[in-house]
Amino acid sequence: MLQVISPLKGFTIKASGGGVGTVVDFLFDDTSWKVRWLVIDCGTWLTGRKVLIHPSAISRQDLEQQEFVVALTKAQVEGSPELVEDQPVSQQMEDQLYTYYGWDPLWGGPNLAAIPGAMASPLMAPPYLGLSSTDEAEARGDGVTLRGADQHLRSVVEVTGYRVHALDGEIGHIENLMIDDADWSVHYLIVDTRNWWFGKHVLISPIAVKSVDWFDRHVCLPRCWALAGPEAIEWPASCLFRTRDPARGPRQRGKNVVSRSPWPTSTRRRFRGPSRAPFS
Repeated sequence: MLQVISPLKGFTIKASGGGVGTVVDFLFDDTSWKVRWLVIDCGTWLTGRKVLIHPSAISRQDLEQQEFVVALTKAQVEGSPELVEDQPVSQQMEDQLYTYYGWDPLWGGPNLAAIPGAMASPLMAPPYLGLSSTDEAEARGDGVTLRGADQHLRSVVEVTGYRVHALDGEIGHIENLMIDDADWSVHYLIVDTRNWWFGKHVLISPIAVKSVDWFDRHVCLPRCWALAGPEAIEWPASCLFRTRDPARGPRQRGKNVVSRSPWPTSTRRRFRGPSRAPFS
Protein backbone atom coordinates (compact mmCIF):
# COMPACT_ATOMS: atom_id res chain seq x y z
CA MET A 1 0.00 0.00 0.00
CA LEU A 2 1.32 3.44 -0.90
CA GLN A 3 1.57 6.05 1.82
CA VAL A 4 2.58 9.69 1.98
CA ILE A 5 5.50 9.71 4.39
CA SER A 6 5.29 13.06 6.23
CA PRO A 7 2.14 12.21 8.26
CA LEU A 8 4.06 9.21 9.66
CA LYS A 9 6.42 11.63 11.39
CA GLY A 10 5.31 11.86 15.00
CA PHE A 11 4.00 8.29 15.14
CA THR A 12 4.60 6.58 18.48
CA ILE A 13 6.88 3.53 18.54
CA LYS A 14 5.31 0.89 20.75
CA ALA A 15 7.50 -1.98 21.91
CA SER A 16 6.80 -4.84 24.27
CA GLY A 17 6.52 -3.07 27.60
CA GLY A 18 5.31 0.28 26.30
CA GLY A 19 6.22 3.24 24.14
CA VAL A 20 9.86 4.01 23.43
CA GLY A 21 9.56 7.34 21.60
CA THR A 22 8.28 9.05 18.47
CA VAL A 23 9.41 9.13 14.85
CA VAL A 24 11.23 12.39 14.02
CA ASP A 25 12.79 11.51 10.66
CA PHE A 26 13.38 8.80 8.07
CA LEU A 27 16.73 7.97 6.47
CA PHE A 28 16.72 6.54 2.96
CA ASP A 29 19.44 5.14 0.73
CA ASP A 30 20.00 7.41 -2.28
CA THR A 31 21.05 4.49 -4.49
CA SER A 32 18.16 2.13 -3.72
CA TRP A 33 15.58 4.78 -2.81
CA LYS A 34 14.48 2.71 0.17
CA VAL A 35 13.95 3.89 3.72
CA ARG A 36 16.66 2.23 5.74
CA TRP A 37 16.08 3.71 9.20
CA LEU A 38 13.43 5.40 11.30
CA VAL A 39 14.95 8.03 13.61
CA ILE A 40 13.32 7.79 17.03
CA ASP A 41 13.40 10.46 19.73
CA CYS A 42 13.07 8.64 23.05
CA GLY A 43 11.62 11.72 24.75
CA THR A 44 11.30 11.68 28.53
CA TRP A 45 11.89 7.93 28.70
CA LEU A 46 15.57 8.32 27.75
CA THR A 47 15.99 12.08 27.81
CA GLY A 48 18.10 13.52 25.01
CA ARG A 49 18.58 10.20 23.29
CA LYS A 50 17.77 9.16 19.73
CA VAL A 51 17.95 5.66 18.29
CA LEU A 52 17.57 4.05 14.87
CA ILE A 53 15.00 1.34 14.14
CA HIS A 54 14.89 -0.65 10.92
CA PRO A 55 11.54 -0.85 9.04
CA SER A 56 11.68 -4.65 9.21
CA ALA A 57 11.13 -4.38 12.98
CA ILE A 58 7.62 -3.00 12.44
CA SER A 59 5.08 -5.78 12.99
CA ARG A 60 1.97 -3.62 12.73
CA GLN A 61 1.00 -0.04 12.01
CA ASP A 62 -2.10 1.63 13.39
CA LEU A 63 -2.98 4.70 11.35
CA GLU A 64 -5.90 5.61 13.59
CA GLN A 65 -3.81 5.57 16.77
CA GLN A 66 -0.76 6.88 14.89
CA GLU A 67 1.63 4.26 16.15
CA PHE A 68 4.01 1.60 14.91
CA VAL A 69 4.13 -1.63 16.89
CA VAL A 70 7.63 -3.11 16.75
CA ALA A 71 8.81 -6.63 17.55
CA LEU A 72 11.25 -5.35 20.18
CA THR A 73 11.36 -4.90 23.94
CA LYS A 74 12.04 -1.65 25.74
CA ALA A 75 15.15 -3.26 27.21
CA GLN A 76 16.45 -4.01 23.72
CA VAL A 77 15.95 -0.44 22.59
CA GLU A 78 17.58 0.92 25.74
CA GLY A 79 20.65 -1.26 25.19
CA SER A 80 20.97 -0.46 21.48
CA PRO A 81 23.61 1.79 19.88
CA GLU A 82 22.50 5.40 20.06
CA LEU A 83 22.95 8.39 17.80
CA VAL A 84 25.75 10.58 19.11
CA GLU A 85 25.38 14.35 18.85
CA ASP A 86 27.24 15.84 15.88
CA GLN A 87 28.52 12.46 14.74
CA PRO A 88 27.52 11.05 11.34
CA VAL A 89 25.75 7.73 11.00
CA SER A 90 28.61 5.44 10.03
CA GLN A 91 28.60 2.12 8.26
CA GLN A 92 30.16 0.70 11.41
CA MET A 93 27.23 1.87 13.50
CA GLU A 94 24.78 0.38 11.02
CA ASP A 95 26.66 -2.93 11.14
CA GLN A 96 26.45 -2.81 14.94
CA LEU A 97 22.68 -2.29 14.74
CA TYR A 98 22.23 -5.19 12.31
CA THR A 99 24.28 -7.43 14.57
CA TYR A 100 22.69 -6.27 17.83
CA TYR A 101 19.10 -6.78 16.66
CA GLY A 102 19.75 -9.60 14.18
CA TRP A 103 18.21 -7.59 11.32
CA ASP A 104 18.87 -8.52 7.71
CA PRO A 105 20.71 -5.71 5.88
CA LEU A 106 19.33 -7.04 2.58
CA TRP A 107 15.71 -6.88 3.76
CA GLY A 108 13.33 -5.44 1.18
CA GLY A 109 14.58 -7.10 -1.99
CA PRO A 110 16.79 -5.81 -4.80
CA ASN A 111 17.99 -2.23 -5.02
CA LEU A 112 16.50 0.25 -7.44
CA ALA A 113 20.02 0.86 -8.68
CA ALA A 114 19.86 -2.54 -10.36
CA ILE A 115 16.86 -1.43 -12.43
CA PRO A 116 17.64 -0.10 -15.92
CA GLY A 117 17.16 3.66 -16.00
CA ALA A 118 17.63 4.16 -12.27
CA MET A 119 19.31 7.34 -11.10
CA ALA A 120 23.04 7.62 -11.61
CA SER A 121 25.30 7.90 -8.58
CA PRO A 122 24.47 11.26 -6.99
CA LEU A 123 26.83 14.07 -6.15
CA MET A 124 28.36 13.56 -2.73
CA ALA A 125 27.15 15.65 0.19
CA PRO A 126 27.64 15.76 3.96
CA PRO A 127 26.08 12.68 5.55
CA TYR A 128 23.21 12.61 8.00
CA LEU A 129 24.29 13.64 11.49
CA GLY A 130 22.79 12.22 14.63
CA LEU A 131 21.28 15.26 16.31
CA SER A 132 22.10 18.26 14.14
CA SER A 133 22.85 19.19 10.54
CA THR A 134 26.30 19.63 9.07
CA ASP A 135 25.65 23.35 8.56
CA GLU A 136 24.79 23.79 12.22
CA ALA A 137 27.90 21.89 13.28
CA GLU A 138 30.14 23.93 11.00
CA ALA A 139 28.58 27.16 12.24
CA ARG A 140 29.53 26.18 15.78
CA GLY A 141 33.02 25.19 14.68
CA ASP A 142 32.73 21.72 16.14
CA GLY A 143 35.04 20.13 13.55
CA VAL A 144 32.80 17.20 12.74
CA THR A 145 34.66 14.24 11.35
CA LEU A 146 33.00 12.58 8.38
CA ARG A 147 35.42 9.67 8.13
CA GLY A 148 33.57 6.38 7.93
CA ALA A 149 30.20 8.08 7.42
CA ASP A 150 27.60 6.42 5.23
CA GLN A 151 27.53 8.88 2.34
CA HIS A 152 24.34 7.41 0.87
CA LEU A 153 22.00 8.04 3.81
CA ARG A 154 19.62 10.94 3.24
CA SER A 155 17.15 12.54 5.59
CA VAL A 156 13.54 12.89 4.41
CA VAL A 157 13.23 16.07 6.47
CA GLU A 158 16.31 17.48 4.73
CA VAL A 159 15.21 16.53 1.21
CA THR A 160 11.77 18.11 1.63
CA GLY A 161 11.94 21.47 -0.10
CA TYR A 162 14.56 20.52 -2.69
CA ARG A 163 13.95 22.31 -5.99
CA VAL A 164 13.19 20.24 -9.08
CA HIS A 165 14.80 21.25 -12.38
CA ALA A 166 14.08 20.08 -15.91
CA LEU A 167 16.10 21.08 -18.98
CA ASP A 168 13.70 23.96 -19.59
CA GLY A 169 13.79 25.35 -16.07
CA GLU A 170 12.61 24.88 -12.53
CA ILE A 171 9.19 23.25 -12.12
CA GLY A 172 8.70 23.25 -8.37
CA HIS A 173 9.94 21.73 -5.13
CA ILE A 174 9.66 18.39 -3.33
CA GLU A 175 6.81 18.62 -0.87
CA ASN A 176 6.67 14.99 0.18
CA LEU A 177 7.63 11.41 -0.63
CA MET A 178 5.34 8.46 -1.26
CA ILE A 179 6.48 5.05 -0.06
CA ASP A 180 5.25 1.48 -0.33
CA ASP A 181 4.85 0.20 3.22
CA ALA A 182 5.56 -3.38 2.07
CA ASP A 183 9.27 -2.72 1.58
CA TRP A 184 9.53 1.01 2.42
CA SER A 185 10.73 1.91 -1.06
CA VAL A 186 10.18 5.44 -2.35
CA HIS A 187 7.77 5.19 -5.29
CA TYR A 188 7.20 8.88 -5.98
CA LEU A 189 8.45 12.35 -5.23
CA ILE A 190 5.43 14.61 -4.68
CA VAL A 191 6.29 17.92 -6.34
CA ASP A 192 4.48 21.18 -5.66
CA THR A 193 4.48 23.24 -8.88
CA ARG A 194 2.81 26.34 -7.42
CA ASN A 195 5.48 28.77 -8.67
CA TRP A 196 5.11 27.48 -12.23
CA TRP A 197 1.72 25.84 -12.55
CA PHE A 198 -0.38 27.18 -9.70
CA GLY A 199 -2.43 24.79 -7.61
CA LYS A 200 -0.93 21.60 -9.03
CA HIS A 201 1.03 18.69 -7.59
CA VAL A 202 2.68 15.97 -9.66
CA LEU A 203 4.23 12.62 -8.89
CA ILE A 204 7.68 11.85 -10.27
CA SER A 205 9.23 8.40 -10.04
CA PRO A 206 12.81 8.27 -8.72
CA ILE A 207 13.64 6.35 -11.92
CA ALA A 208 13.02 9.60 -13.81
CA VAL A 209 15.62 11.49 -11.77
CA LYS A 210 18.89 12.09 -13.58
CA SER A 211 20.90 13.40 -10.64
CA VAL A 212 20.63 15.15 -7.29
CA ASP A 213 22.85 18.04 -6.21
CA TRP A 214 22.88 17.55 -2.45
CA PHE A 215 24.86 20.76 -1.87
CA ASP A 216 22.68 23.05 -3.98
CA ARG A 217 19.53 21.20 -2.86
CA HIS A 218 17.98 20.43 -6.22
CA VAL A 219 16.89 17.45 -8.31
CA CYS A 220 17.57 17.27 -12.05
CA LEU A 221 15.27 15.62 -14.58
CA PRO A 222 16.80 14.36 -17.86
CA ARG A 223 14.55 16.20 -20.29
CA CYS A 224 12.13 19.05 -20.86
CA TRP A 225 9.24 18.95 -18.40
CA ALA A 226 6.60 19.20 -21.11
CA LEU A 227 7.95 15.89 -22.43
CA ALA A 228 8.28 14.24 -19.02
CA GLY A 229 6.24 11.28 -20.21
CA PRO A 230 5.01 8.36 -18.13
CA GLU A 231 7.27 9.06 -15.13
CA ALA A 232 5.15 12.13 -14.26
CA ILE A 233 1.54 11.92 -13.14
CA GLU A 234 -0.72 14.78 -12.11
CA TRP A 235 -1.63 14.45 -8.46
CA PRO A 236 -4.66 16.20 -6.92
CA ALA A 237 -3.53 18.21 -3.89
CA SER A 238 -6.65 17.10 -2.01
CA CYS A 239 -5.27 13.56 -2.07
CA LEU A 240 -2.15 14.32 -0.04
CA PHE A 241 -3.90 13.59 3.25
CA ARG A 242 -6.92 11.65 2.06
CA THR A 243 -7.50 8.39 0.30
CA ARG A 244 -9.61 7.07 -2.49
CA ASP A 245 -9.11 3.36 -2.79
CA PRO A 246 -11.29 2.05 -5.66
CA ALA A 247 -11.76 -1.20 -3.77
CA ARG A 248 -13.02 0.57 -0.64
CA GLY A 249 -15.27 3.27 -1.99
CA PRO A 250 -15.13 7.05 -1.45
CA ARG A 251 -12.40 9.17 0.05
CA GLN A 252 -11.69 8.75 3.73
CA ARG A 253 -10.82 11.91 5.62
CA GLY A 254 -7.68 12.24 7.67
CA LYS A 255 -5.81 9.35 6.10
CA ASN A 256 -2.47 9.28 4.36
CA VAL A 257 -2.93 6.00 2.50
CA VAL A 258 -3.61 5.51 -1.19
CA SER A 259 -4.19 2.50 -3.37
CA ARG A 260 -1.29 1.06 -5.35
CA SER A 261 -2.59 2.95 -8.36
CA PRO A 262 -2.20 6.48 -6.94
CA TRP A 263 -5.58 7.62 -8.29
CA PRO A 264 -8.49 5.92 -10.03
CA THR A 265 -8.04 5.62 -13.77
CA SER A 266 -11.00 7.88 -14.49
CA THR A 267 -9.39 10.85 -12.71
CA ARG A 268 -5.73 10.04 -13.20
CA ARG A 269 -3.93 11.31 -16.29
CA ARG A 270 -0.43 11.59 -17.60
CA PHE A 271 0.99 15.03 -16.98
CA ARG A 272 1.96 17.03 -20.06
CA GLY A 273 2.19 20.44 -18.45
CA PRO A 274 -0.02 23.49 -19.02
CA SER A 275 -1.19 24.18 -22.55
CA ARG A 276 0.78 27.41 -22.59
CA ALA A 277 3.48 29.11 -20.58
CA PRO A 278 1.86 30.01 -17.23
CA PHE A 279 2.90 33.65 -17.34
CA SER A 280 2.53 34.36 -21.05
